[in-house]
Amino acid sequence: MENQRITVLGAGSWGTTLSILLAEKGFDIYLWDYLAEHIKSLKAYRENRRYLPGIRFPERISLAFSLEEAVRDTEIIILAIPSHAVREVIGNLAAICPEDIFILSGVKGIDTDTLQTPSQIVIECFGPGIKEKIAVLSGPSHAEEVSRKLPTVVVVGTLNQDYGKSLQNLFLTPNFRVYTNSDLIGVELAGALKNIIALASGISDGLGFGDNTKSAIITRGLVEMIRLGVDLGAKEETFFGLAGIGDLVGTCTSKHSRNRQLGEMLGRGLSLSQALGRMVQVAEGVKTTQAAYKLSQELNLELPITEQIHDILFKGKKPFEAVTELMRREVKPER
Repeated sequence: MENQRITVLGAGSWGTTLSILLAEKGFDIYLWDYLAEHIKSLKAYRENRRYLPGIRFPERISLAFSLEEAVRDTEIIILAIPSHAVREVIGNLAAICPEDIFILSGVKGIDTDTLQTPSQIVIECFGPGIKEKIAVLSGPSHAEEVSRKLPTVVVVGTLNQDYGKSLQNLFLTPNFRVYTNSDLIGVELAGALKNIIALASGISDGLGFGDNTKSAIITRGLVEMIRLGVDLGAKEETFFGLAGIGDLVGTCTSKHSRNRQLGEMLGRGLSLSQALGRMVQVAEGVKTTQAAYKLSQELNLELPITEQIHDILFKGKKPFEAVTELMRREVKPER
């Protein structure tokens, strides 16, 4: 992957951060976004003043509003877009990109209509031949910290071991360490499902609860992630790695976590619409909760925390009432 052109789709904080990391390693980057005004601002100031103020763009980053321009002659496409936009963007890509394109997803969500992960949508749109050319990047990696070159460790999930090693070398820096994992669906699901538990942790913070409560939420939340993930084909051990417990702890405790922030506002009494109105970026946990709840109903799985978060978000249940119901559930063995 030396001297190749790389396209990053999505100029939010994560897409911008990955673009800067790769450009500083000497790669030519095309950074695309669907908002023309946002691209104009990035071109004018050579920094993402909305999401990462003060972090300057290297010269090797070019900005594009045209998807065709962004992917022309590229060898690898990195997805850093909201999950609800994946199907439309991938559908457009499939119409203009060759079948031998490599795709890396940094999206942490599940499609609420089809209940598919981003990689499954890619396969549906491009065809089964692309299975060996898909990878997922996940793990505890807040853009605010990666962009400041704070030590970060992530994992790449892919069925293709050689592709995984190439991505490992592509992203590796003295401050950004990359592991590989052959459990593609596990890495992908872990990164999505942990956002539900982060919402619960934020609600706990908003209600004024303490460390005991949050520790219980994280622990029992991990059980739910594993329960649903394994039923969907993931390996249990993946959830004890960087994409699982690593990202879960970081997202449930960090000041940078959008999902934890949103949950905290809900715990303080704001409605979902009021809380979303105060968010600058997308909190993927909202739609992921909807998708996970639908999956649990279809698969007849017991996901108590997910169910309560769903009812808070979409049925107007009061957070304290949800906590009370969780604490009064029938007692049972831990495993």
